[in-house]
Amino acid sequence: MQRDTLRFLLNGELQEVRGCAPDLTVLRYLREQRRLTGSKEGCAEGDCGACTAVLVEAVNGALRYQAVNTCILFLPMLDGRELITVEALAGPDGLHPVQTAMVEQHGSQCGFCTPGFVMSLFTLYHQAAPAPPTRRALDVALAGNLCRCTGYAPIVRAAEAALPGRADHFSTSDPQRLARLEALSTDDLLELEDGGRRYFAPTTLAALCALLKQYPEATLVAGATDVGLWVTKQLRQLDTVIYTGRVAQLRRLAVDEAAQQLLIGAAVTYTEAQPAMVAHYPEWDELLTRLGAVQVRNLGTIGGNIANGSPIGDTPPGLIALGARLVLAAAGGSREIPLEDYFIRYGEQDLRPGECVALVKLPLPRKGQQFRTYKLSKRIEQDISAVCAGFYLDLDGSRIERARVCYGGMAETPRRAPACEAALNGATWDEATLAAAMAALRKDFEPISDMRASAAYRQRAAGNLLRRFYLETRGAPYPVRLSSRYPEAAGEAAGTA
Repeated sequence: MQRDTLRFLLNGELQEVRGCAPDLTVLRYLREQRRLTGSKEGCAEGDCGACTAVLVEAVNGALRYQAVNTCILFLPMLDGRELITVEALAGPDGLHPVQTAMVEQHGSQCGFCTPGFVMSLFTLYHQAAPAPPTRRALDVALAGNLCRCTGYAPIVRAAEAALPGRADHFSTSDPQRLARLEALSTDDLLELEDGGRRYFAPTTLAALCALLKQYPEATLVAGATDVGLWVTKQLRQLDTVIYTGRVAQLRRLAVDEAAQQLLIGAAVTYTEAQPAMVAHYPEWDELLTRLGAVQVRNLGTIGGNIANGSPIGDTPPGLIALGARLVLAAAGGSREIPLEDYFIRYGEQDLRPGECVALVKLPLPRKGQQFRTYKLSKRIEQDISAVCAGFYLDLDGSRIERARVCYGGMAETPRRAPACEAALNGATWDEATLAAAMAALRKDFEPISDMRASAAYRQRAAGNLLRRFYLETRGAPYPVRLSSRYPEAAGEAAGTA
């Protein structure tokens, strides 16, 4: 079946939209068409959080509340969901508790960023456990909201005063809201058209591949956390958009016990993938928590991080170090390649016409292995990497049976370090081997200088990250992450052996 009408709830009211441009952002729709101006445009790139609203979905018979950046979210992506904006928070008895707490704790001055903070706190209100959230949990939840007035302390006090959440007028209407959202869920192919520009949202991989065959120049979108900036910053017009977020096969997240692999569909978001990845590799936790902010991780996908081919994507170095494989799908069938082979050169990937990234296969840990992935950037959160690294060793006692070392930000693609690996393979994991590997590493890369780091910094930092890996895996008697914002990552990190 095919449908030409976009259907979603906006603050509890059903919206039916036809003739929608495929790249119309939700923020423009709210402010210009609906006159809901509480959501502000600050950065227009998903960094400041002033435009934050809450996306509500029916997931496995329950409601899921997630903060999102409306400035880079395309309106058709709301199909089958509900969007709650700050205008809807106050209930019959007055302000919502998170709004009241912001007032009482003096968490607002100029007020421009306040609606975004309120919506992030509102999300926490509907996610909080019976115990109040820790300070780290608050910091992580609010990392995507920037304020230049209050110094954050009053906002944190407001969060502590309002959470954990009690029943509000959203909680009391949950059964009705859930039923309405479930009624909006269909397996129909959504096709919107506006002046010859098209938006498609297939629900099966076969339908997606058929569309790609018919429209080989279409722009594939999963979370739009990257593509959205093409529209808001580069002012590009997207004529044909295919949304992958409704394709069931691309939403797969499971363990293949027989193959000993974690399977991550290309449309699985960072927020969804993180618990599964961390359950097997705790070392992913800090990197994924620093990848964008909550609003970005709620929409962005690992598949998208790979598909865009960036040399500074945060996940490929660690995935490549672990030996991840990539499944590419097309109308004529699928093929599987090592992830490292997907990246050919800057701006070029091994992706044939009509193909899409479908699945990432991540090997599960084995006895005797050590793995770490690290990110260096100017800011702890919400910053693009200057250098990102992934390290993997198979150890037989202290002897290295196999080493895989991969860096991002050191070349035009995420790339392994063959000379460094050669110095490690077959050697004893000790100071002498480390020194030889660090010397060999300097032969592997000729990094460039740019706004994020100089070539000299990158070269030195790459070697120092290898030393950190050595110190952590050899049980250094002193902390190696002295200024970490993430206490459980400080000091000697736990191995995966």
